Amino acid sequence: MTSLLPRTAIRAAARFTTLCPALSLTKTSIPRQPTANLPLQPTRSFSSTPIVKSSPPAPNYDLTQPPYSPPFNHLFSLQDRVVLITGGARGVGLTQATGLLEAGATVHALDQLSPTPEFLAVQKQFGPDRLSFHQVDVRDQTALGEIVGGIAEKEGKINGLIAAAGIQQETSALEYTKEDADRMLGVNVTGVFMTAQAVAREMIKRKQRGSLVLIGSMSGTVANRGLICPAYNASKAAVLQLARNLAAEWGEHGIRVNSLSPGYIVTAMTAGLFDAFPERRTAWPDANMLKRLSYPEEYRGAAIFLLSDASSFMTGADLRVDGGHCAW
Repeated sequence: MTSLLPRTAIRAAARFTTLCPALSLTKTSIPRQPTANLPLQPTRSFSSTPIVKSSPPAPNYDLTQPPYSPPFNHLFSLQDRVVLITGGARGVGLTQATGLLEAGATVHALDQLSPTPEFLAVQKQFGPDRLSFHQVDVRDQTALGEIVGGIAEKEGKINGLIAAAGIQQETSALEYTKEDADRMLGVNVTGVFMTAQAVAREMIKRKQRGSLVLIGSMSGTVANRGLICPAYNASKAAVLQLARNLAAEWGEHGIRVNSLSPGYIVTAMTAGLFDAFPERRTAWPDANMLKRLSYPEEYRGAAIFLLSDASSFMTGADLRVDGGHCAW
């Protein structure tokens, strides 16, 4: 038996070589098939040699190669990035805009309403060259395209988007009017879609990688107990599905698309709801695992993660930050 093993091995090897003449036992490299010749962000090849300098290597436009990966201390930086945020002139959107500015980004806030005193204070702190305001209705595709195109022309690029514009209405399904439903879905779904479309067009036109963050909600995953808002919840479920589909369509252009789904947030609006429905002051915190509500500042890190190189291989995903509400 021992004398047959070497011969068997030799015959098997010979047969394998005959059937697969293109393969050999020597070290070979498998050529990658480029999907497009796009001048994207500089990239690098994997290597066992330690990186000494933080400056990017010569550009490599093969989309099958990973993007340039900075040192860890720069991994979450948005330095020299241009980011747009809708609904960014007030509330949670303004808090997100402030976080982006602190991370180094140049921010363009788009909002249908005029800037608040809080927005003007942030703009004064960071300077008008770092934080700009553009008034637009996200449902107006033409106006939106002109504004986004003008920003791209001025800055020479657009690196990211947070689509945070949205509205809420608490009405029972039997009492909802067609006009209210159309308005809810128009702002929360169509508006998000048109914003993402306008930004992606500029990225593809300039052959640049980018990251889009669509603000969803945990309400896009579950029905909120004791909160009657069927159209709103449906709109947020649509945003989650929209993010997945846009990620599938635009991934070949180096554009990542993810959704960010917050839980209950303490805002001026929720404070008013607590006055109208005192039972929610305890019921909402009790519904999650941390037994408290969240604050707008607690979502800055998630947004920066999704926009930065720290999430360079993440797309088509929903990042749910809800205190464990949906994990029960």
